[in-house]
Amino acid sequence: MIETPYLLFLGDAPDQLAAKVAIGIRDWRPENALGQIRLPGCGADLGLTDMTLAEAKAAGAKTLVIGVANRGGVISQAWKKVLIEALEMGYDIASGLHNLLRDEGDLVAAAQTHGGTLHDVRVPTVGYPIANGVKRTGKRCLAVGTDCSVGKMYTAMAMDAEMQKRGMKSTFRATGQTGILITGHGVPLDAVIADFMAGSIEYLTPDNDEDHWDLIEGQGSLFHVSYSGVTMALIHGGQPDALILCHEPTRTHMRGLPGYSLPSLEDLRDTALAMARVANPACQVVGISVNTQHLNEEDAKAYLAKVEAQMGLPTVDPYRHGAGRLVDALAAI
Repeated sequence: MIETPYLLFLGDAPDQLAAKVAIGIRDWRPENALGQIRLPGCGADLGLTDMTLAEAKAAGAKTLVIGVANRGGVISQAWKKVLIEALEMGYDIASGLHNLLRDEGDLVAAAQTHGGTLHDVRVPTVGYPIANGVKRTGKRCLAVGTDCSVGKMYTAMAMDAEMQKRGMKSTFRATGQTGILITGHGVPLDAVIADFMAGSIEYLTPDNDEDHWDLIEGQGSLFHVSYSGVTMALIHGGQPDALILCHEPTRTHMRGLPGYSLPSLEDLRDTALAMARVANPACQVVGISVNTQHLNEEDAKAYLAKVEAQMGLPTVDPYRHGAGRLVDALAAI
């Protein structure tokens, strides 16, 4: 188990989006987010107290969590001084990066010397099966996006929280490092060998009660040439009964791909639904989740109303305004 509370390490993250792991922990497990520590030039700010390692340790912090999700998932050499110093002071370190803590000799040596634990949450711990496509009992909802990092995890978590409040049967199913750090369990999908990715999602979402919903955390985008593979594994392995389309309206291009524009919501609907019906012919698109964090309240409401009229589906920002209408849409299936 990863010990809490956490000190969230933002390193030299260039912007808020690069600190999405830390932001997710702050938003969904605020009781575990003791403070933040940043390097000079960091462009992200969680609004938490800036603390030194010593200050956070004195306040009770147990684990330094690398809260950055950079392209390629690498441990920057610029971070090493802080990471090693943390181990020397008795911290554990947790990371969801592709670049594993356990593969860094200097970090391993410091952990062994000072008794710290290195937690690599992006390491599969189960021998997943190859997907068989057999229909499972229970119901499943998957968030799919026009791009990466548009709010798919927040959508699933907000819907699960609303369903729990209503007394409905639901489970949030984490498929990425942030969701795993928040909930303590899940499948690190993009670290699973390709042939077993869809099978890992079948494993994650097993047979259940007929009225139970699995809210599956989406990853990537079918339209993102770097990360479309994980999305397809979720669509086929998850066999969703319902899809939620997710979008961030202020993007000028796909994240990390300046030569690619975002698809329309119509294109996302038609492409994702066709792929989902390969594994579940009864799948439906039931709603739209829009990440309006960069819009003021008036503009956000106007945009949501415009999209709802355009698409004929309930359209909300579930984190800003609540996930009730999306849950209503699931309940109507």
